[in-house]
Amino acid sequence: MKLAIFDDLRLGAVDGDTIVDVTDALPWPHDPDGLTAGWWRRLCRDFAEARPDLEKAASGGTRLPLASVRLHAPVLNPSKIVACASNYSAHVEEMHDVQRRTLGRVESWMMNFDVFLKAPSSISGPADDIVLPPEIVAAGEEIHHESELVIVIGAGGKDIAEDTALGHVFGYTVGLDITVRSPADRSRRKSYDTFSPLGPWVTTADEVGDPGDLDIRLLANGEQRQAVNTATLITKIPAIVSYASRMMTLLPGDVIFTGAPPGVGPIRPGDLLETQISRLGAMTLRVR
Repeated sequence: MKLAIFDDLRLGAVDGDTIVDVTDALPWPHDPDGLTAGWWRRLCRDFAEARPDLEKAASGGTRLPLASVRLHAPVLNPSKIVACASNYSAHVEEMHDVQRRTLGRVESWMMNFDVFLKAPSSISGPADDIVLPPEIVAAGEEIHHESELVIVIGAGGKDIAEDTALGHVFGYTVGLDITVRSPADRSRRKSYDTFSPLGPWVTTADEVGDPGDLDIRLLANGEQRQAVNTATLITKIPAIVSYASRMMTLLPGDVIFTGAPPGVGPIRPGDLLETQISRLGAMTLRVR
């Protein structure tokens, strides 16, 4: 299923260019307060329980044009955003030039695969603008786009085995990891408000199939900058989930950015970014 959060934080099932409100089919109360949103985390954890009623509601409900609703970020108040660093070899290579230009040196330690945290408050949705901090723009520091495959955790857990890790995934969505290139702490540079756009919906893991065979593409003002298949990830999806869970307990609804593909580049006010991942959907976002 493709599940979206829309309008007054309603749950919708997406089919083509239409959406059906399936909120009332949830087997537990719907809380419209995005700060609590226990229903969303429970859906991530217990989707198998909810799925039959949701599918029934989706098949018989009133279809609305997607263009007639406002889509929000397809996750609500995750306990954390985990993000992967240096997970495509071609990106590691291009970052040497970026670091020489923006830092005046190469920080080789930053070019090893690892995970770090972003603030959940940085999440925005497919109908929101990316807002660049005025002080960063005024200082002339570069701010880059990084289009990435994003995991949404289902059952969660601690010390998850790699061979069972995909069973802990609820679904996948499209994400942008917006990044200031500066000497500041990595989490700080990536945690400004609107620096984690997600959308347009979550596609459940069973519908996605193999997450190691998805095409990621990003256009900036109509010019292609990023084009890669997730088969070239250095650390694959099961290993990412397992590795992160050894350091921190993954909770239902947590979000994991899987790493920036090559082709990252600067964004400026007035830019238009179009990002898409095969089988997951696309977003068009303005920068201001």
